[in-house]
Amino acid sequence: MISSMPSQTGGALTWVLDSLRHRGVIGSLRYYARELRDLLVDLTPERRKSRFGDIDFDFDHNVDTTWARISLRTRLREWLSGGQYQPTEPAAFRQMLDAIPVSLDGFTFIDLGSGKGRALLMASDYPFRRIVGMELLGELNAVAAQNIAHYRNDRQKCFVIESHNGDARYFDFPAEPTVLYLFNPFPRHIWREVLANLHRSLIAAPRPVYVIYHNPVHEDIFAAQSWLRELRRTGQFVLYEAGS
Repeated sequence: MISSMPSQTGGALTWVLDSLRHRGVIGSLRYYARELRDLLVDLTPERRKSRFGDIDFDFDHNVDTTWARISLRTRLREWLSGGQYQPTEPAAFRQMLDAIPVSLDGFTFIDLGSGKGRALLMASDYPFRRIVGMELLGELNAVAAQNIAHYRNDRQKCFVIESHNGDARYFDFPAEPTVLYLFNPFPRHIWREVLANLHRSLIAAPRPVYVIYHNPVHEDIFAAQSWLRELRRTGQFVLYEAGS
């Protein structure tokens, strides 16, 4: 089951209030000032044009997963929630999944902070039991749902793909062998709650779980989790095996 706890239109505001609790007023103002500066840079024509650089995936599969086709309203909501949508590059995605040292047959693929759903679509090339995404912003999740409906690929092996709108901290992890994919989707203060939720799930139902942390900006939080064992590291990602 997917939790329906705080999400939807209030999701971004909830994360702002959490930022105030964790960073304080001054710390939050500094944080959002930095994020606003980056947002304004990203809105320049040169930067927007560069974001079409990986549009071949969209043309090949009749979907919309690039960064460039995101409205200013959504960008502002991303700024408030402390994240920024960025699609995963296909070659990098294959490298990350190929690093997992077991067959993926029967595993469930989960992407928290799934955005427009590109990772969900690419995961369907593998023999997962099912594929599940959760995205805080409803407008991105709506695009992901359309992409899932339109996606066609001759290499596709998994056809059970779901995308849900919700707060990743309340995700109800299924008691199934899992590959958890995380493209650095959260501000720092959210990470510990998400990982604690996963750990509680593992204690309640021990099972094989592999965690891929792509763009590991907050890697120190993962390193502090004694139940996560590092299996592989590159400049782009760290692969962990989780235990109870």
